Amino acid sequence: MSEIGDPAYFSAQISQAKRFHLDLNPQRDSALTVVSGGLENCSPEYQVERSGFPFFGLEFVAQGRGEVKFGEDTVGIQAGSLFSYGPDTRHAIRNDPGDPMVKYFVDFTGLRAGDLLKTLGPAPGTVVQTSTPGEVLAVFEDLIRNGMEYTPFGGRIAIVMLELLLLRIAESSIPNESAGSPAFGTYRRCRQYIQEHWQELRSLGEVATACHVDPAYLCRLFKKFDRQSPYQMLLRLKVNHGAVMLQAGLSVARVSEELLFADPFHFSRTFKSLMGIAPSHFARLQDR
Repeated sequence: MSEIGDPAYFSAQISQAKRFHLDLNPQRDSALTVVSGGLENCSPEYQVERSGFPFFGLEFVAQGRGEVKFGEDTVGIQAGSLFSYGPDTRHAIRNDPGDPMVKYFVDFTGLRAGDLLKTLGPAPGTVVQTSTPGEVLAVFEDLIRNGMEYTPFGGRIAIVMLELLLLRIAESSIPNESAGSPAFGTYRRCRQYIQEHWQELRSLGEVATACHVDPAYLCRLFKKFDRQSPYQMLLRLKVNHGAVMLQAGLSVARVSEELLFADPFHFSRTFKSLMGIAPSHFARLQDR
């Protein structure tokens, strides 16, 4: 439940919460300040109606369902939904009593706050869906952990984490209405397969076959819901692991073989295109 001393804008209609507040009286001419944030398990009767808000707010639904109303427009929200509001954004948030929401939030202010939301999204008064909810959740968890430690540099660290969070959202956001579509479900299934089986995969064709989809359709799914092609994702996973293997002292030839590249030249060319330097040069850096 809400702790003694929590600000008035924290809802009491929750069954459990982790919350922090870093600066409840921030300087309005600051570039960016994280005010508060946390995690809330909403009670079935949870609902909030506001004509405005003291700061900018960003919320992420981790579980459950509900709806958010901006002005006269009501939008359904579910796991993976993100929405934001600003000081002048009239809004209402309501829970689905049969499927209560668990949601993260962060409140912030400053001269850059509004522009960051407009540039990276979701803009105040809008709802988007993330295609990588696990990654967004992980950043929120780190933000909460930092906020609850109240260290001398906690406020500055929170600002960096907020910007990281917004960048994660920007690179993974899709229209909210796509969340329940069969196409999005297929994309998520294929993406998860690549993440779990990249070590044994060689090509886009192998991914498509394993996921029972046409290669061209798989590419269209990633073009619609991602910022990279499925093959680019596969190569990035392999190269990132290859860097770890090079740091451990393995040769380029051995790494190439272990990661199922056609030959060391193919691995070297791919590594350089993604990392910016040749793997042999990278390996020499580790010896310094």
